[in-house]
Parts: sequence; C-alpha cells; structure tokens
Amino acid sequence: MTLHPAPPFDLFNVYFERIYDPTMHLLFAFDGEVDEERLKEATLRLVAANPYLGCRFTDRDGMPCWEETAKSDQAFVVLPRGTEMPPAPLDVRTGPQVRVSLLREDGGDRVVVTCHHGFSDARGLVDLARDLFATYRGTAPAPVGWYDRGTDQVLARFSAAEIERAREEEETFVDRWRFPVEREGRGTPRVAYRTLPPDYLRRAKEFGRKHGATVNDIMIAAFFLAVLKSRDDPADRGAPRSILTSADLRRHLDRPVPPMNLSVAYDITLTAGEGAGLEDVIDQVTAATRRRKANGLGLGCILFYDEIYAGGVPAVDGFFDGMIQRYGEAGLKNPVFSNIGVLDEGIVLPLEGRDGRPLDLRRACILPCVCWPYGFLMSLSTFRESMTIVSAYEEGPYSRETVEEFLDFVVEYLP
Repeated sequence: MTLHPAPPFDLFNVYFERIYDPTMHLLFAFDGEVDEERLKEATLRLVAANPYLGCRFTDRDGMPCWEETAKSDQAFVVLPRGTEMPPAPLDVRTGPQVRVSLLREDGGDRVVVTCHHGFSDARGLVDLARDLFATYRGTAPAPVGWYDRGTDQVLARFSAAEIERAREEEETFVDRWRFPVEREGRGTPRVAYRTLPPDYLRRAKEFGRKHGATVNDIMIAAFFLAVLKSRDDPADRGAPRSILTSADLRRHLDRPVPPMNLSVAYDITLTAGEGAGLEDVIDQVTAATRRRKANGLGLGCILFYDEIYAGGVPAVDGFFDGMIQRYGEAGLKNPVFSNIGVLDEGIVLPLEGRDGRPLDLRRACILPCVCWPYGFLMSLSTFRESMTIVSAYEEGPYSRETVEEFLDFVVEYLP
C-alpha cells in the first residue's frame, strides 16, 4: 500500500463537499461516433501514466493521503441513451480520479471528462482532457511519477517581504447576501446554460477597450448585476455586496504542471444603485481586479489554508463547522463566478471517428460543481468565440424558473 500526503489545497477542496458537490465535467459534443475501444484504451493508459489518477483520498491516522487502488477499470463508462446532465458525481474516496463517459446520441456522440475538485482544479481537468484525446490519437501519455502537489513551488517565487505583506493584506470573506432560495436542504441536480453567438464576445472586447476592462471583468460585472436584479431587494441598492471569483496560481509559474489544485478564491465588493448598468460598475470591477493582481494574487489564500492545516484534520473540520454554522445562522453566502477560459479545439481535434472519417466538435463547455443553498455558482467557458454560461444547481431548494431568469439577466447586461 502506497500513501502520499495530501497538501492543504487538496484537503480543503475535498471538504468543500459539505457545501456543494465538487465534481466537475468537461462536455464535448461530436458530429459523429467516436471509437469506443480506442477511447477506453486511451482512458486506461492515461490513468496508468499518472499514479495519482489511480488513487483514492483517505485519512490515515489523522493524515490526509492519496492511496493507491486498483480501480482503473471504473475510469471509463458508457452512459445509457437519454442520460441527463450533469452525470453522476465522482467519489474522491474510492477513485479513480478521472472518469470518461461516452454517451451515444442521434446526430453524434458526447464525451464527458470528469474529475473531483479534491484532485484537481478546472485547469487541470482541461489538461487531462487534452492528454486523453492525444492518447486516443496514438500519442503515448508522458508518465509523470509521483509529483509535488503542494503550493511551495508558488511561494518560492516570492520574497519573504512579499509573502509577509500578502499575509497582512489578506481580507476576511464577509458574506453579505445570497442567491434567492425556495427552501434549505437538497434537491434534484440540474444544469441551466446559455451559449452566446460570437457577436457577444466581439462586443464585450470592444466595450473592454473603451473602459480598460478584460472580458473577465465584464462578466464579473454582469454576474453581479444579474444577482442584484434577481434578488430585487431595496436593501441591496447602494450597499456593499460581494461575489467570490477565482484565479489560477499557475500565473506565477513559468512551466506547466500536472493536474492538481492551484486555483484560489477571492472576493470583490461592489455597490450599485437602482437601474445600474454595466457602465456604472465596471470601473469598480477593474480597480478591484488590478489591485489583486498587483499584490501577489493568491498568496494570501495559500497562507490562510496553510495556517489552518497546521492544526491537522481537526482544525480543518472546525473551520468547516464554523462556516456551515454561519451560513445557517445568517442565511448568507456570496455567489461565485468562475471563468474557465477558452476551450481551444486543439484540446480534442484532429480526431478520427469509428468509421475512420474526421470528427468535428459541435460544442464544448464545462459543467461546474452542483450547488445547493446557500451556495450558488455560475461558470463561463468559451469555445470558437462562443461564450457559454452555466449554472449547476439542485432544483427544489432553488427554483428552475429563477435560475433560468437569472441567466437571461446576465445576457441582458452584456454589451
């Protein structure tokens, strides 16, 4: 039995299962049939090339670890026709840590690549998908061996003074509102999405050039305004309200890394009056994101997790107990926006189908973690200049009509 200690980011992302389902999926829709046997073989070769993929997460005598298993045969599944999205969650405690699902449909197959946030962030999931389809094409996956999954490699890029400043400037998250809920508890997993034609991205870039804003800044602003409109609460107008968003610590590294957790969350606090539009809040967003990027974005989060983790699993348990208690008492949880970035067709293509002819992609997008109250998340991914916004949620606690209307609001606020 081989055990490898799990670093803080892994442990925290496993434990977030207490407030949402940390399973993430990348969906690829093809215009024909893939070769099932080649896809299965590619999946098994991918797992064999990365020993962590064949592991399960476990707690051995108070030490969170990755433990080798022999369950790689469960890494590939064929889904029954008509299977609804999102697919079933991935159990980080049984492994393997990747699942490739094939769904045969009239008009073309879907392939869904799944992992758990306890094992890897969304960027790592994209890298897994890239390696999977390269292996399908016949390229042998590069064996990685046991690798360092911690964040010391990021901290090593900063001086002691920079790290100390990040520690001093790290801000405590304050939950100021929540997405509208029907009731507490659990419900039925659903996915709601909008795929926008390329004109939306073109107009967003034009708006961004005028206001010194990135497309990510614009989406943050539209997301914030849509939550404001969905709540329709006079108390929100002119009052500070926060959203959580994410950043990739790979920005601090000059080399690629194997799939792992290197994403952090940070909050942005904005104010908006009645009838506010994109132009009224975009300067606040750009100022906030620039300030974060200028101050070692993500270092504070590393230090925060490390400090709690130093107390062992009981300290992490206590942290989550306190978090859940606060959510229950206050009924507040800042909504989350996550931009996965561009899903380039080169992740998958060129690809040959079962009949030997080249396949094309009809669609590619991420299906994010499923949330229940009081968590709420919307993700963005971009494929061939088309932006797709997705919310995965549990219906019952959340109203399908409210979530669908919210996505319409996001689209309305875009340029």
